[in-house]
Amino acid sequence: MKYINYILIVLGAFVALYAKSGKEDQNLFILIGGIVMLMVGIYRISKTIPSKLDNEKDKDTNETT
Repeated sequence: MKYINYILIVLGAFVALYAKSGKEDQNLFILIGGIVMLMVGIYRISKTIPSKLDNEKDKDTNETT
């Protein structure tokens, strides 16, 4: 499941760069789609990273018991 996140990031970056590297006639919808895929992948990965504040609370409760 986590590989989907990495695929979204790589594919989104590739699509966004491809749409941006075009000539004068750029397709704005492809560029926006690539950026959206990139941001969704980054968001999904960031949800799995625990908060630093949560880690500090866990350490405090373990030390007091």
